Amino acid sequence: MASHPETTTLTASCLCRNVQFTLDVATDILPLKAHLCHCNVCRQTHGAPCSFHAPLPEGISPNFIAPSSLDKLTPYTHATSLSTRFFCSTCGCHIGDRDLDKNKWYISISIFTTNQPRPPNQAIWKINSYAHTHSTKDGGLSSLIPRINGHEVPIWNPDPVPDDVPNTNPSAPDLLAQCHCGGVSFTVSRPRPEFIASPASQGWLHPSDKTKWLTLLDACNSCRLVTGTHIIAWMFIPRDHATPNIPTDLLIGTSKTYESSEGVLRSFCGTCGTTVFYSCADRPDVVDIAMGILRAPEGFLAEEWAFWRTARVGSPEDGRGYDSAFTGGLEEGLREWGVRRDGMVRDFTVGS
Repeated sequence: MASHPETTTLTASCLCRNVQFTLDVATDILPLKAHLCHCNVCRQTHGAPCSFHAPLPEGISPNFIAPSSLDKLTPYTHATSLSTRFFCSTCGCHIGDRDLDKNKWYISISIFTTNQPRPPNQAIWKINSYAHTHSTKDGGLSSLIPRINGHEVPIWNPDPVPDDVPNTNPSAPDLLAQCHCGGVSFTVSRPRPEFIASPASQGWLHPSDKTKWLTLLDACNSCRLVTGTHIIAWMFIPRDHATPNIPTDLLIGTSKTYESSEGVLRSFCGTCGTTVFYSCADRPDVVDIAMGILRAPEGFLAEEWAFWRTARVGSPEDGRGYDSAFTGGLEEGLREWGVRRDGMVRDFTVGS
């Protein structure tokens, strides 16, 4: 009698837990081979530097845990889509893409319970490549973390795909921010003279360059589970430096909001799912903008606008607890990038 192959059950969930599911995969296909896609669509639907996806073998799909179901997800299919993207209708977390023929899923590796190695020293996934980095113009995350576990991560760039949405005009005074579908759109200005001169700027501008906004990478668990990505980059700006001004309820255009904890409000586009804002009650006049929606002409890293913290990653304990190899590589690579760019690593604590 033929023996059945050993299977492993993987469990995944978004932050609000309205979407929970398992995957039953053959143990011998682990670790799942993941790719980090930097294409415009992935960045501008997640609000993050890239998507973190692993293709599942044909026929394997999420087994939703009741009362969770596919109905708890919002689908997004744009004009040139080859797949449908799905995100939680409540918190905005992307769980992955499904081919339009409905036979194959590309699942987010960032929402599983853990990636801690299984006996015998086997991880659930392995980051195998970066894809479409040319779309970022500056390499995006691949510039910051070229190695994981001491090994170079290969880069795959097929024929370039033209931008399907506009970037900021290089001569424009303000920076365009826009989700993929265009339902959320606004511009960001440089720090204005009256803000620079006021006490309100304390902790929100770096003394060495007051023309740029503080920016950092955050590996916290909550951000991971509302984006469906390992890491997100935030830029900090006062509400009144956006046009239109950012309201306290964070609702612009097609935005939806989710209160992820007491005093913490997050927003995402209700049509395409991109993370847009984070705000908290203890600093009501300043919001975090997801870097994936910024359309800087120089590229994703927006180096003409962003003052990057390169000394450290936000919430490193969360990042190491979830994926120690990725977070360790990011911490090392970020410092190296800072030295290459500035001759030193730069540090700051936001708001102080």
